[in-house]
Amino acid sequence: MSNPLNLTIPEGLPFIDYDREFDFPVADVFRAHKDPDLIVQWLGPRGLKMDIDHYDFRTGGSYSYLHTGPDGVAYEFSGVFHTVRENEFAIQTFEFGGYPDVVSLEFMTFEDLGNGRTRLRGHSVYPTQEARDGMAQSGMEGGMTEGYERLDELLSGAKV
Repeated sequence: MSNPLNLTIPEGLPFIDYDREFDFPVADVFRAHKDPDLIVQWLGPRGLKMDIDHYDFRTGGSYSYLHTGPDGVAYEFSGVFHTVRENEFAIQTFEFGGYPDVVSLEFMTFEDLGNGRTRLRGHSVYPTQEARDGMAQSGMEGGMTEGYERLDELLSGAKV
């Protein structure tokens, strides 16, 4: 069984918080966020094909990738990794090509819960309330839920 995604969208504030537990060690969950060969196997909703231009999950690194739907429509995403601490923390920017010049700042914390379990916490800050509301209404929750279910499947079937 998959652990639930807990998404918090506070009224009148330009941020979104989330947390999700995984029944896998921090090192495995972190590596699945770091390794582009693993990222393409789980990031995003089912049914989308992911093509990575580049993905360098380290302090000062950057990323750019496309998700393409079965209808052939492509969605471009890019950003910069400002701080990455192995198995602990990452700060990155996130920009969706469909809304250029709207960049969010995202914080991810990888917490060791013991017994081979991890809690991932995220805090995403948007430049405006309107940008935050647009993200919240974009299908983000469903896409994140599916992606994390895919991550569970990947980690249960692959030694990372």
